[in-house]
Amino acid sequence: MTPSAPVDRRGLLAAISAFVLWGVFPLYWYLLKAVPAMQIIAHRVIWCGVFVVGYLLIRDGSSWLGRALSGAKVGRMLLVSSVLISINWGIYIWAVTNGRVVEASLGYFINPLVNVLLGVVVLHERLNKTQWTAVAIAAAGVLWLALVHGEPPWIALALACSFGVYGLIRKLVAVDSVPGLAIESLILFPVALGWLLWTEWQGLGVFAGGDLRTDALLIVGGALTALPLIGFAYGARRIPYSLIGLLQYIGPSLQLLCGIFILGESFDVTQAVGFGCIWAALALYAADGWRRGQKAARVVAVDAAAPSVER
Repeated sequence: MTPSAPVDRRGLLAAISAFVLWGVFPLYWYLLKAVPAMQIIAHRVIWCGVFVVGYLLIRDGSSWLGRALSGAKVGRMLLVSSVLISINWGIYIWAVTNGRVVEASLGYFINPLVNVLLGVVVLHERLNKTQWTAVAIAAAGVLWLALVHGEPPWIALALACSFGVYGLIRKLVAVDSVPGLAIESLILFPVALGWLLWTEWQGLGVFAGGDLRTDALLIVGGALTALPLIGFAYGARRIPYSLIGLLQYIGPSLQLLCGIFILGESFDVTQAVGFGCIWAALALYAADGWRRGQKAARVVAVDAAAPSVER
């Protein structure tokens, strides 16, 4: 699918909703900063699995699993995607609970560049000159941010690459978004449960320790985890992956604002230069997409108004 092809509106709305939720997530996970990051991740896996699998069992019965795994290589691809998303969650939760929200947002600013490149290299999607210019400007902004920090932004790069490849796999795998997430959760479930049981045995467990507020946040976090992942997987299969790269600027922009204005993290002039380049690239990419969308709409309108010809 090329960028000029008609965009599935439901897929577009699902993707946008997912990125908005991810953008405000730091505020939620910050409430759990007293809980060790690994325990938060384990609870995300378990409760996400409970909610999603429970929903599928109510809707489709036990037959959903066989149907979801009937496609070629589905199991193996979801095994890889489950590992990638768990790595991404781990790094992200650690960053948020250790006051690194701004740095984490950089990772998700880099992520769209990864998606655009994956779309071009792997999926053979085509970009025009304006879009390539936008990519180059955004890349310059990321390079600037790396240089002013004096070392590669390892947290940001790990977040960008892990989620970029995860999204590519979920686009390619022949399984719907909800069953796919359920299978990923089932794959990770034994590991997550084993980790939590071990922490309880060591006396380090937090859950069911008398703090009902923390328990509720951990449980609800599973449902909140499921919603944007389902929306992202749904959208990634229905709109161009290069467009996914554009939309993903929504999440880190909101994360950055949360980190600076709500969580009180620092943001200096040198950082503003790099982020400014990325925002300029986003504006250029968005303007080009709007222009092409208007042109396509006019062509459709002209074709619809033309009289039909009997053959």
